[in-house]
Amino acid sequence: MLRIDGVSKLFNPGTVDEKIALMNANLQLNPGDFVTVIGSNGAGKSTLMNIISGVMKPDAGKVYIDNNDVSQISEFKRSKWIGRVFQDPMAGTAPRMTIEENLAIAYKRGKSRVLSFGVTGHTRKIFREELSRLGIGLENRMKAKVGMLSGGERQALSLLMATFTSPQILLLDEHTAALDPARAELVTTLTENIVRDLNLTTLMVTHNMEQAIRLGNRLIMMDKGKIILQVDEKRKKDLTVEQLLGEFEQISGKKMADDRVVLG
Repeated sequence: MLRIDGVSKLFNPGTVDEKIALMNANLQLNPGDFVTVIGSNGAGKSTLMNIISGVMKPDAGKVYIDNNDVSQISEFKRSKWIGRVFQDPMAGTAPRMTIEENLAIAYKRGKSRVLSFGVTGHTRKIFREELSRLGIGLENRMKAKVGMLSGGERQALSLLMATFTSPQILLLDEHTAALDPARAELVTTLTENIVRDLNLTTLMVTHNMEQAIRLGNRLIMMDKGKIILQVDEKRKKDLTVEQLLGEFEQISGKKMADDRVVLG
């Protein structure tokens, strides 16, 4: 489904600010895999997501979706295969447009664009049904401007928009980090339900170690641009935060000192 072969990325090459963002990263996601990604700040997690989505091109290595090399394909063209939700609730939606207008944009992702009304009676019915699955009443506010929604509501809408057309790959880039605990848990529950119901192949970056262990069937840990640990489904079931911290310290030779990392 998704394969990353020997991907490397260097920022500011040949300058005093040169930084290795990714170094020979290898990863494979099979259909239906839900892989969580944990690591300190600057470990290369967001760079990995940006290269998969097409925001950045790798300096070396290849990215494959369904055995097709997409390494040099633009972010726009990859959007028909990839859905993404960002950390910032303000990203991923158009605040001055209504809920149904935002959904209309998502509905046409990856399809041929023609001059037509964005929202019809037929699509409005589809939107209402999909919004009702969220269980937070947005189906009754379809003409409300998205900018008037709370952070949790916007993130729930972003999640729905990213998965509306059942993408082959779903990228979740710390999508609950900016929310308060109650709204973060709501969006986490919605994520679990949508990923399970649609059987989406998912890669989720998080700073919450308990969440990284609890969600999904696999886990990877990154440090200094490298994937330093991969935990399979069987081992992940019995893994604890203390054991995961111990693994990091043993492999990296240091303690995880990033203030953003949440233990549980």
